[in-house]
Amino acid sequence: MFTGIVEAIGKVTSVDTRENNRIFTIEAPFAKELKIDQSVAHDGVCLTVIEVDNNTYKVEAIKETLDKTTLSRWKVGYNVNLERCLPVHGRFDGHIVQGHVDTTATCIEKIEEQGSWRFFFKYPPEKGITVPKGSITVNGVSLTVVDSEDGIFSVAIIPYTYEHTNFCFLSEGDQVNIEFDIIGKYVQRLVKGYQ
Repeated sequence: MFTGIVEAIGKVTSVDTRENNRIFTIEAPFAKELKIDQSVAHDGVCLTVIEVDNNTYKVEAIKETLDKTTLSRWKVGYNVNLERCLPVHGRFDGHIVQGHVDTTATCIEKIEEQGSWRFFFKYPPEKGITVPKGSITVNGVSLTVVDSEDGIFSVAIIPYTYEHTNFCFLSEGDQVNIEFDIIGKYVQRLVKGYQ
């Protein structure tokens, strides 16, 4: 389990193919502290560490993950949001994040608002719901929804988040990974079950 509080921005240093899978080598400040079989969220996607070497480590993504996330577009040099899994004794600073991406969304507008930024995203409405003041995970970052319409939502980004995540590289037209709030997903499923 994760909380959506990004620890570091890593960099993709190599991308290799093994049958339908892709193996990513990631350079990260905490790479030396990782162990094989450990879970790390990469732009919100939970992947298992398969190799550790000095300042880099490797993870492998299967076809299912590549089809449902932005990982199939990653290239050498890509800046990725990283979060290690929450230790049992750790602080819970964000919200419950599983690392199971529901869909991708497209950034349709980025507005600078004199000290903060507002990002608007469009997603397939059948994939999930957002509510104003509800939680949403965008590229692994725990955020609060500002505006919410059918298939469109916005989030406000403070300078610290902008500078310490890959939001600073995000532009209109870019795709991101979205994980909807787990409580909202259960409520949505219950409501649909009665229709």
